[in-house]
Parts: sequence; structure tokens; C-alpha cells
Amino acid sequence: MAENNYNEILKQLCHRLENFTESGVTVTPEMSLINQLAIDSIKLLNLIMEIEDTFDISIPINALVDVLTVRDLADLIYKIESESK
Repeated sequence: MAENNYNEILKQLCHRLENFTESGVTVTPEMSLINQLAIDSIKLLNLIMEIEDTFDISIPINALVDVLTVRDLADLIYKIESESK
């Protein structure tokens, strides 16, 4: 992985997720999207649309099956972004 690019994706993702959670919550890569951040299906769809716009990628819904943590989502974004270059 290109460390700088991956770290930037992770940083942007954590920042975006803070907008979807209760105020005062600091999002970390190990946090569970569902259990700890309470990202429901509506929030997830909105988040995916923001991510797609921000990173100029398309995330297939079936790719989200294995995404449980913030880091899993960052890994998916990095993978899709890398494959599109």
C-alpha cells in the first residue's frame, strides 16, 4: 500500500464519519461501524454517496458485506481507488 495515500483515505474517512455520529465522538480505525458508531442503512447509503463523490469511485453494494470497521471501509476505498488508476 502506498502509505501516504492510505493514511489520507483513513484520515478523511474518520473525519467524515464524525459527521454521522454523536458529537464529541472521536472515530478511530478499529471502531465498528454498526455497534460503536451506530451507522444504520440510511446513514451508510449517505456515507457511501459522499465517499464516491470525494474519491471519485463507485462502491458496489455487495462489496460492503465484509466491511465491519472503519479500517475495513478504508481498505475497500483504497482497493477500489487503486484498481481504477
